[in-house]
Amino acid sequence: MLYNSTFITMALANLFAVSSFGAFFLFPLYIINHGGSKSDIGIIMGIFALSAVLCRPWISNMVDRIGRKRSYTVGCVIITILPLLYLMLRGSLSEVYLPLLFLRVIHGVGVAICFTAAFTYIADIVPPDRLNEGIGMFGVTGLIGLAIGPVVAEIIIGRFGFDIFFFVTAGMAAMGLVLHLPLRESYRRSAHESSVSFFSVMFRQRSLTVVLLAALFGFGLSAAIGFISPFAREQAIAFISLYFICYSGTAVLTRFFGGRLADRVGENRIIPYALAMTGAGLFVLAFLEGSAALIIAGLMSGCGHGLLFPCLNAMAIRDEPIDIRGKITGVFTGGLDAGAFVGSLMLGYIGEWVGFRALFFTAGLALLLGLAVYRFRVMNGRWLVSEEPVPVVDEE
Repeated sequence: MLYNSTFITMALANLFAVSSFGAFFLFPLYIINHGGSKSDIGIIMGIFALSAVLCRPWISNMVDRIGRKRSYTVGCVIITILPLLYLMLRGSLSEVYLPLLFLRVIHGVGVAICFTAAFTYIADIVPPDRLNEGIGMFGVTGLIGLAIGPVVAEIIIGRFGFDIFFFVTAGMAAMGLVLHLPLRESYRRSAHESSVSFFSVMFRQRSLTVVLLAALFGFGLSAAIGFISPFAREQAIAFISLYFICYSGTAVLTRFFGGRLADRVGENRIIPYALAMTGAGLFVLAFLEGSAALIIAGLMSGCGHGLLFPCLNAMAIRDEPIDIRGKITGVFTGGLDAGAFVGSLMLGYIGEWVGFRALFFTAGLALLLGLAVYRFRVMNGRWLVSEEPVPVVDEE
C-alpha cells in the first residue's frame, strides 16, 4: 500500500520542514533592509546552497550509515535552532556579514540533511512500480510548504517584523521534528556491511547525467528563490507571494495527474517537456510588469517543476540497491544545490550589472541548455551504455 500511515506522517513532517525553508525565500528582504545589494543577495543566498553541496558526501554517507530517520532528526534539530540564532545579529549588514554567512552555512547543512534523508526514506517504502507517483505525491507536501512559507513570511514580516519571523520559522521546523519521531527506521546498514563511496556513485554515466540536469534546474530555481521578491517589490507589486502560490499550486495539481503518467510512459519521455515549461516561466519573468505576468510565470514554472523533480529523482534511483540510495539521492539533491549556488552568485552579479530582466532571461536559458544536455546524453543513449561495476569500499 502506497498511502499508509508512515507515508502520510513523513509527508506531514516534510510539510512543516519545507514551510520553514520556503519562508526564507523572502530573506532577501532582510538583506535589503540591512543595506545589502543584489550581489549581497546572491552571495548570502548562494552560500546556503554551497554548504549543502560541500557537505553532501558526508550527508549521503550518514543517511546510508545511521539510517534515514535518524539523519532526518539531526536535520530537523538544526533547522529548528538556526532561525533563532539569526536573532543575535544586530546592526547593518556590513557589521554582521561574517556571522550571517556562518549561520547560512549551518542552516544549509540542516536543510540538505532533511531533504536527502526524507526522499531516501520515501524511496525505501514506496512500491518500485509506483516510484514516480510516490516521490511526486510525497513532494506535494513540500510544494505546499513552498507556498505556505512565503505567504506566512510576507504576512509576519509586514505586520510584526523579522524577529517574529525567525520565531515562526523555528516553530514550523519544530513541528516537522516532533511529527516524524514515532516513525520506524526504513533501513539501517549492519555494522559489517560494506558500502560504495559517494564519488564512485556520482561518476557513473547515469548519475552524471542526472547531476547535469539537476544543476541546470537548480540554476533556474535560484532565480525564483533569491530574486523574485526584490524584483516584484521594485515593480510595486503588492502581493509578492502570488508567484509562489501559483507556482506551488500548479506543481501540486501536476503531481496528482502526472505521477502515474510518468510511471506508465517513463520519466525519460516527460523530462524534456518539463524542462521547456520551467524555462518558459522564467522567460516570462524577464517581461514582468504587473501581477498578470507573475501569475503566468508561476503557473508555467510550477507545472514544469511538478513534473521535473520527481522524474529526475526517479531516473536517478530506479533499480538501484537500497544500501546506496542515500548516496544516489545525495548526488541528485547535491546537483540541485550546486546549480543553485552557481546561479545565486552569477545571477546576483548579472542583476547588479544589467538588471533583473537579464537575470531571469539568463535563468531561462539554463533550462534550454538542459534540453540540449538531455538530447545529447539521454536520447542519444550516452547514459544507457554498459557501466563499470561500482567498486566496493569498506568504510568502517
